[in-house]
Amino acid sequence: MTQKPLQTKAYDYIKDLILKDAFAYDTIYSETKISKEIGVSRTPMRDALHRLAQERYIDIIPSKGFCIHQMTKQDIIETFQIRSAIEGYCTVQIAKDHKEDRSQKLFRELDYIMEKQRKILETTQDISVFVEYDNQFHIEIVSSLNNRTFHELFGSYLFQIKRLAVLSLGHPGRMQETIEEHSAILNAMKCGNLAEIYSVTMKHMETPKGLNLSDFCYS
Repeated sequence: MTQKPLQTKAYDYIKDLILKDAFAYDTIYSETKISKEIGVSRTPMRDALHRLAQERYIDIIPSKGFCIHQMTKQDIIETFQIRSAIEGYCTVQIAKDHKEDRSQKLFRELDYIMEKQRKILETTQDISVFVEYDNQFHIEIVSSLNNRTFHELFGSYLFQIKRLAVLSLGHPGRMQETIEEHSAILNAMKCGNLAEIYSVTMKHMETPKGLNLSDFCYS
């Protein structure tokens, strides 16, 4: 069995801890200490940290270490711009090819995800679980085009997408609205409705962006 390169080992280790919320936002973490925990040297650790910084998981503090990235207003705007560009294109292409077997398979996956989301709305209204299905809904759409660049670029924003979704879903009624917007996107794709698919996709981008920006302005 081939071992992971040390840079990848360090990257995966730290990213996993971040996704599990193991790091506090107001703390600077020692590069040296974590290197010892993982058992890697300075060079692969620094390479891993630079990659995590590029993907906006962390901010590097020179001569001190790193901290979890504090999202800015520009981060919010850029995240939704990237999402709008990628997902807007993807949903249009899926709608164009709505009769293809791969599209029909996608629609079944999205129907299943939406069933799970509706169940959460009707029962626990657990935002953290809802967000996991929300992410999966969008990942399935982007992945369906088999465009490696889209997949990688979208993946590099997933952490911020998830953080922003958690915040927007904290607004009263947003969980219900999200399901309605997902339903509009899915129905337009299923019907091949090219007159509506882009506008309903953009609505699903602009509504949470507005909530996130309003939260940022009043925080």
